[in-house]
Amino acid sequence: MGFAHGSRCGHQPRGNQASSAGTAWPAWEPTRREVLAAAVLAGAAASAGGARADAAVPAAVVRNRVYTVSRRNTVTSTTYPRAEFRGLWTASVANIDWPSRTGLSAAAQRAELRSILDLARSRQLNAVLLQVRPTADRMWRSTVGEPWSRYLTGTQGRDPGYDPLAYAVSEAHKRGLALHAWINPFRVAMDTNLNALVSSHPARKHPAWSFAYGGRRYYNPGLPAVRNFIRSVVVDLVRNYDVDGIHFDDYFYPYPVAGQAIPDAAAYAAHKGAFTSVAGWRRNNIDVFIRDTRAALKAAKPRVAFGISPFGIWRNSSSSSLGSATSGLESYSALYADSRKWVREGWVDYITPQLYWHQGYPVADYNVLVDWWARQVAGTAVKLYTGEAAYKAGDPSPAAWRDPHELRDHLTKARGVPAVRGHCFYNTTAFRANRLNAIGILAARHYARPALPVPFPRLNAGRPATPVIKSAVREGAGVRLTWTSGTAGEDPTLIAIWRWESTGSVVPHIQSTATHLRAVLRRTSGTQSWLDTGATPGRTCWYMIQSVSRTGIDSANATCIFIRA
Repeated sequence: MGFAHGSRCGHQPRGNQASSAGTAWPAWEPTRREVLAAAVLAGAAASAGGARADAAVPAAVVRNRVYTVSRRNTVTSTTYPRAEFRGLWTASVANIDWPSRTGLSAAAQRAELRSILDLARSRQLNAVLLQVRPTADRMWRSTVGEPWSRYLTGTQGRDPGYDPLAYAVSEAHKRGLALHAWINPFRVAMDTNLNALVSSHPARKHPAWSFAYGGRRYYNPGLPAVRNFIRSVVVDLVRNYDVDGIHFDDYFYPYPVAGQAIPDAAAYAAHKGAFTSVAGWRRNNIDVFIRDTRAALKAAKPRVAFGISPFGIWRNSSSSSLGSATSGLESYSALYADSRKWVREGWVDYITPQLYWHQGYPVADYNVLVDWWARQVAGTAVKLYTGEAAYKAGDPSPAAWRDPHELRDHLTKARGVPAVRGHCFYNTTAFRANRLNAIGILAARHYARPALPVPFPRLNAGRPATPVIKSAVREGAGVRLTWTSGTAGEDPTLIAIWRWESTGSVVPHIQSTATHLRAVLRRTSGTQSWLDTGATPGRTCWYMIQSVSRTGIDSANATCIFIRA
């Protein structure tokens, strides 16, 4: 096999003290023996994959008293990571995932969206990447000039009768999910017929902006006017919608088609500047587009994350000493996408390479590529998430995809590489279908607990206010936890709740893992409550809560309460 590449439409595979309310505990300095003992305990807990919930801080714990805690555990866990990106790609092009077909009523489309968000929540995911610009069209209200997507109503330009993006954002946030707006930057149409586009389409108004290639139509990245226009689309979206991220997929210059040349000679002649190589010029066009898009995005709304899911191979080691030990299609030379450069220059906030190959595949080994990408983000602020091929589970060939444990083992590998901060699954339909129970097996092993969002200090390092527990009392079949949260400092977006059984001998530290994380809820008002039906009646336990900002930054303190359930 000459390269690793399969086809699909949505992507191309490719010393603070603990204190009770108002009372500070006396300062405590550990002896050397206590420090060494604590280190031994921490090491044992780490090797067991769990967190030491109760920290060695002397305290006369009083039941039902609320304590404010600022010290933090340092134990980590690969089984229950505290923060992890868990995303789901939902493709709208060709109605792959949503809407399931064109022409559904607005009510039916909304119901399908809710079902997708509920699916993500039920599997302990925390983000949905919704494709809202599949083919130079849109699924939000805009005055920039692009038409409503035909994948909504069946007719390009027809108003669906509601605002899909606004609805998706609202419903995702209700569930504590992040919503990233997934945009295909340069694809104009799934065929070549320019006149089939609605008459008001920018590509119709500017015929020279696009070209036909490989049976489809694309905007020409070599034209500054095109790049400026697409940036204006992104800015329009982020200014008017409360999205958590802007996400580009792997389509930059089109995937190569044998015997066809990209028809951009005129653009090269007009805009090549000092470039003497069309390949170098094309790569620079994409570099400038990525760099300037991030700058425009941050100027419009700094807290919105910018991420890209490039084809999984940058360059092979046979082409560059910096490349991976692979022998597949290269995004650098085939798509003119220098994805490694975007990471090293910090032009993206996260990178999600599409690693849609099995472990041990000679052309593009999943394990080799995970390690390679981990080395690329080293020393940068860019977060690395792995793109996972849920759609391949159960495929008859190659045989590896008939193993229901393949995807589970992917995450086992990725979790063992500290640079990997999460995963994203393509596509929603396959994720729901759960062939071979591959997703069920994966979730049981790796997603038994929720996870907090990955923190992005460079987007905003301000901490939200600490939420304060008011009470935890038995109510019917559960325990009703009530708290208040203010908005001083950074806006608190989420409330994280831990609960674990304990003798109450010590006041705990802030939890550093998700071992005891029970819920991550959207902060909706100053006073909220949550009914925990998992606490064992009659047993004593701790509840602990923190607030988390939209950029994943947690409150400096947590509050906790020791009760008998």
